[in-house]
Amino acid sequence: MSLEVVLRYRTRKPWAPGPGPLRAWARLAAGRRRGELGIRIVDRAESRALNRRYRGHDAATNVLSFPVSPEPGPHHRLLGDLVVCAPLVASEAGAQHKPLRAHWAHLVIHGTLHLLGFDHAREPDAQRMERRERMLLARLGYADPYGG
Repeated sequence: MSLEVVLRYRTRKPWAPGPGPLRAWARLAAGRRRGELGIRIVDRAESRALNRRYRGHDAATNVLSFPVSPEPGPHHRLLGDLVVCAPLVASEAGAQHKPLRAHWAHLVIHGTLHLLGFDHAREPDAQRMERRERMLLARLGYADPYGG
């Protein structure tokens, strides 16, 4: 069995990918990892509320990752959840002159990598994570999201 991706759409405005691409992007980032990952598509208000509550930032953000601490034992399967703000993804893509679909792919991959333990708080870790993102997005035919 591969990675199971559970989707919840709270909004699809102004546009959000369908289940097929979202699942494909998360599975690509997860590689051979098995288990379950949740993706919730939200509006700015919900993103802002979650970001304020869990990160102390009173603003909407493009993607939030909520990893699950691994429990001992062979039956632990839940990787965590991603929360993606559809309106913010759209406005960022426009402002950065990126194709909307490519920006969505990047953020789902970025968030999934966080669930797998990747981080970008320190420069060496950021370089490792960005290399992985670039490689995965190139497989999909998308340009380097960091402009390199």
